[in-house]
Amino acid sequence: MTNKTKFSSEAKSLFFSVLKKRVEAYFVQNQISKYANRTMVVKTIVMLSLYIVPFIVLVVWQPSGGLSALLWVLMGLGIAGIGMNVMHDANHGAYSKRGWINKWLGYSIYLAGGGVANWKWQHNLLHHTYTNIVPLDEDIKDRVVVKLSPHGKSVAFHRFQWIHAFFFYSFMTLYWVLAKDFVQYVSFIKMGVNTQTKEQNGVFLAKLILLKVLYIGVLWGVPMYWGNMSFGEVLGGFLLMHLSAGLVLTLTFQLAHSVEGTTHPTISEDNTIAKDWAIHQLETTVNFAPKNVYLSWYMGGLNFQIEHHLFPKICHVHYPAIAPIVRQTAEEFGLTYMEHPSFVKALQSHISMLKRFGNLPSPEEAIG
Repeated sequence: MTNKTKFSSEAKSLFFSVLKKRVEAYFVQNQISKYANRTMVVKTIVMLSLYIVPFIVLVVWQPSGGLSALLWVLMGLGIAGIGMNVMHDANHGAYSKRGWINKWLGYSIYLAGGGVANWKWQHNLLHHTYTNIVPLDEDIKDRVVVKLSPHGKSVAFHRFQWIHAFFFYSFMTLYWVLAKDFVQYVSFIKMGVNTQTKEQNGVFLAKLILLKVLYIGVLWGVPMYWGNMSFGEVLGGFLLMHLSAGLVLTLTFQLAHSVEGTTHPTISEDNTIAKDWAIHQLETTVNFAPKNVYLSWYMGGLNFQIEHHLFPKICHVHYPAIAPIVRQTAEEFGLTYMEHPSFVKALQSHISMLKRFGNLPSPEEAIG
């Protein structure tokens, strides 16, 4: 279906071509690269250390009680930080102009127990192209427990999703480790997203299984064998780590697209989307807390999602600088540049959206 679904050629706008020239001119005039700078390199070291150092401390010094729990939580924040900063930019090809650097830093996704190929298909292809479009955007796919699209199927307990959604958000990376990659392995082949041969997919599946075994082996085996930790201690810590990472990662992405004001277009009978791609990105994406430098630093600029969706191959450290260019150009073309001034305002908007979608009937019920 994805290779047949297109954005309308009749709706094509000059907006993006003008914007692209202006953004390119910014880098030329200031004589700077659009890739990672010294700040990004330092951040990479910090994020990797936030994950690796607490693990070493757990194994070598074997702290107990609250300190042990804190270290596992720090590892979870490290997973989220690596995902939002290092892995994300690298797998978009935005970290370096050298492909091999992007490739190897992109493998940092393995520290979270996830597969890189599935992530690229889900995120780079489906989410970035078909943002907020059911059933192509995997990020708002109907998963029963939470309804993130007005076009999704309604279940009675969705009316309370504004309360329980955050509980399920926490399980995102744990689900990723245990099941998501295998579910996507099957679904992406059926969808035609994964176009590898049967033989290639056999190798792909074997590597996925090996990845999971090695990941669990290291995260569980090392603390139990060398750190003398009990099974229960490792289980509790592993859960703490992933629940922390899952909540941070999921909430960050939800605040950019699943908030009031964003659109959820449908695909016409002739497999076209009515809007121009760049305008579609503006209408389905919202920035938040742009002046919060600490949040921007930790979230890898993902609070500047408009800039990221329009220019995914530019390293996120440059988003605050090009944001005024994007805003000004959008306004010149009569387009709305959506932004929440703070994290709290974005969170309130997400909760309002959860309430509204939770009370909407299923599409077929509405028609009936």
